[in-house]
Amino acid sequence: MTGPEDDATPSEGVPVAAPRPSGLKNPQAAVRGLGAGTLALEVIVLLLTIAPLAVIAGDRKGPAIIAVLVATVLAIVLAGSMKRDWAWTGGAVLQGLLLAGGFLHWTLAAVGVIFGLTWAYAMHVRRTILGK
Repeated sequence: MTGPEDDATPSEGVPVAAPRPSGLKNPQAAVRGLGAGTLALEVIVLLLTIAPLAVIAGDRKGPAIIAVLVATVLAIVLAGSMKRDWAWTGGAVLQGLLLAGGFLHWTLAAVGVIFGLTWAYAMHVRRTILGK
């Protein structure tokens, strides 16, 4: 007769993995989806800033629009690279670059603050679920 503790260990003596505390079937995929979704929303917002920048940015509209396009391409590349750990650091760097873009026009800094806070929350969720 076997007890309940015998069911938790296979016959080779290797303990069975503990259940995931998050309750997710695939926590890595869920966290990747959160990061990629956040970056995808950022891409949409960045592209939507081009038209107002063209009208209100004055003599700095060219560099500001180029900065937005570079940030958009970077966000797309990072969204496709969420399987790699460096993409999370790259997302944080992107938010810092947008903050620095505030020297070109204040709207870039505003987008940087909004998505910087969003990215900080996404990294908190990642750390909570995956422990990274």
